[in-house]
Amino acid sequence: MNRDKQEPVRGNVLEGVRVIEIAGIGPGPFCAMHLADLGADVITVQRPDGRAGSLGYETSIQRGKRAIALDLKTDEGRDTLLRLVEHADVLIEAMRPGVAERLGLGPQACRARNPRLVYGRMTGWGQSGPMAQMAGHDANYIALSGALWNAGPADAVPVTPFSVVGDIAGGALYLSIGILAGVLKARRSGQGCVVDAAIVDGSAHSQQLLLAARAKGIIAALDILGE
Repeated sequence: MNRDKQEPVRGNVLEGVRVIEIAGIGPGPFCAMHLADLGADVITVQRPDGRAGSLGYETSIQRGKRAIALDLKTDEGRDTLLRLVEHADVLIEAMRPGVAERLGLGPQACRARNPRLVYGRMTGWGQSGPMAQMAGHDANYIALSGALWNAGPADAVPVTPFSVVGDIAGGALYLSIGILAGVLKARRSGQGCVVDAAIVDGSAHSQQLLLAARAKGIIAALDILGE
């Protein structure tokens, strides 16, 4: 039987999309790298000493990005970032809640310069709530979301799938999907939005299929896990 063969989509599907990333660690830079892999023009804003958070600049997570060094604690640095925002589709920041606002670089200030901007935020616990200001790591997020419950048999200590379930799946990939949805909205309506991604939320949401299947007895093998 003859079938029409279509070439798979490769490469620059996000060509023409410009992303400004305020450099940090973990899922924020991974999200920006993923968008760069898809063809977006990503400019990462580094600290003046060239470091991206506590990671070195020369790491694979900086793949496909351009870089500029700015001191965002100075008027000059903030003004330069806001000028970049005027010509961007997306901004990504992963600061603790309230820090971007204190710097004068929160969603309101940035979208005043560019109403079409999609402002992507990444936190562990969300922008508000009793844990919003607490430090956290991947293991904390997947433990409190329940994802760690499935990481080993009931009579053994769970084995943490380091960074994969929390930082990457629950964080970076949920943020990237939200950002792309925001870009579609902005191109249709002329108005951007704020995408607020919390790793603990994404980690919990990603368990839905697994938990639903277990609750219905579809996956009997799961009975050896967690209880």
